[in-house]
Formats: sequence, structure tokens, C-alpha cells
Amino acid sequence: MGLQKFIYFFLLALFVLIPIIFNFKRHDEYLSRLKYLLPAMLFTGIIFTIWDMRFAELGIWTFHPEYLSGITFRNLPVEEWLFFIVMPFFSVYFYEFLRGRKIRIQNPNVFVAISLVLLVFFGGMTYFFRKELYPFFTFFLLTVYFGYTVFRNNFKKNYPNFYTSFLIALVPFLIFRGILIALPVISFDMQHTMNIQIINIPVEDIGYFFLLHLMNISIYEYLKEKQFY
Repeated sequence: MGLQKFIYFFLLALFVLIPIIFNFKRHDEYLSRLKYLLPAMLFTGIIFTIWDMRFAELGIWTFHPEYLSGITFRNLPVEEWLFFIVMPFFSVYFYEFLRGRKIRIQNPNVFVAISLVLLVFFGGMTYFFRKELYPFFTFFLLTVYFGYTVFRNNFKKNYPNFYTSFLIALVPFLIFRGILIALPVISFDMQHTMNIQIINIPVEDIGYFFLLHLMNISIYEYLKEKQFY
């Protein structure tokens, strides 16, 4: 078995190690709050893996076995299952890091206005790309869930740290996806996309990551505030 079969695992390991190293170096309390993050990962991961499996069945994206360990569960590589645990663990760390710095935002209502504009944008993208499956499902789910956080949830006060942490985590996420696509560990059927790429990454991946980050943080915050356990 060649080392190339462990590339996906190796990249995932890096995304696990970074928060752990920073947590101990800065004496953060992130690891102690995993009891609230794990249920968020589980709920969000179920939705995304169902989506992932269906799109793999339809050939919208394809995994190449020469870069994978060969371990699968329900026809999805184990590395892809781990992705939905590792990536939120990585990205939510930046959110908690910003919360710990207690950065003051002069006008938090600006972020509510930005959210309303984005909500209209997501809804528009859902309509205009309704015939392409990847952008349609990405922006449809974004419109529904993001609309919930805007109008029905108490999450609005967390928008400043959410947006900032999203932008920080987006850079390593895009590097990660770019490597996977370039090898290729994963490839896309471009007829099911907007056919707009950032280097080699379908632009829909940004919306995909936005939704993943949003769902995990909003559920995490809800559980942490309610303190059911």
C-alpha cells in the first residue's frame, strides 16, 4: 500500500493537530467544550453525509481509490466521514478563539444587514441555478437554515465572530480542497455545477463550507447556552 493512499488521512490529521497545539499553548478551554460541539458535529454530519452519499451515487463528485485507504462505510470513504468531524473541530476553534479575545464590535447591526443581503443572494442563487444540482442544493439549504438564524434564532449576536472565523478558516479550507482536487482525490462533474472555479475549486464549495460552519456553530452555541448537561 503506497503512501499516497494516506494523503487524505494526513491532511485531516493536520487539521486536528492545529487546534490541539494552540489549545495547549494558549491554555484555551476549547477541548473542555467538546461536549457541546460533538452533538453539533453529529447532527450536521448526518445531513452532510446523506447529501454526500447521494451526490456520489449520481456522479456529481467522484472519489479516486488510489488516494484513499480503501476503507468505506455505506459506499463513502471513511476519510469523508471523518471530514465532517475534523473540519468543524478545526473551524469552530477559530470562533472560540475570537470569543475569548472579547473583540468589541462598534456596530453589530451591520452584520445583521450583511446577513439579510446574503440571504437574498442565497435565495437568488437557488432560483437561477435550479437546474444544476450542486449549487441548487447548496444555496437552497443555505437559504433555509440561514433564514432560520436571521429570523427565528438568537444567534444574531454571534454574527461578528461567526463571519470573522469563517473568513479565517476559509483560507486553509480552500487550500485543503485545492489539494484534494489537484491530486485528484475527488473530482466533479462540472455540468452539475455553476462551472465557476477558484483555481480548481468549484465556487459552490464556499457555500458548502459556509453552511457546514454555520450549522455547527449555531447548534454548538445553543447547547452551550442552554447547558442541558
